Amino acid sequence: MSVITIRPAPPPSVDDYKAAIVAILDSKAQERRYDNAVSISTYVNSTNPSWAAEAAAFVGWRDAVWVYVYTELDKVMTGKRLQPTIAAFLEELPTMVWPGGAS
Repeated sequence: MSVITIRPAPPPSVDDYKAAIVAILDSKAQERRYDNAVSISTYVNSTNPSWAAEAAAFVGWRDAVWVYVYTELDKVMTGKRLQPTIAAFLEELPTMVWPGGAS
């Protein structure tokens, strides 16, 4: 008879969190028909006021997301907080509010 050892999956890496967050950012930009997060960010100085407003709101939100992410992951790395699952961590992120109040 052989013994099967089941090892728990390794915890997510920083790159795992980063990939999930980049996917969230890209998805949010695509809600407004931009290709991705980089694409919408290029519209900050657009001569079209609607596009410029969307880009400004997005960039502000994107920055808030990354500040939160790095602050919280630093807490994990220094033992000040338990490491969350990726799904749980994504639930903690700041909420995007588009111009006009739509999230």
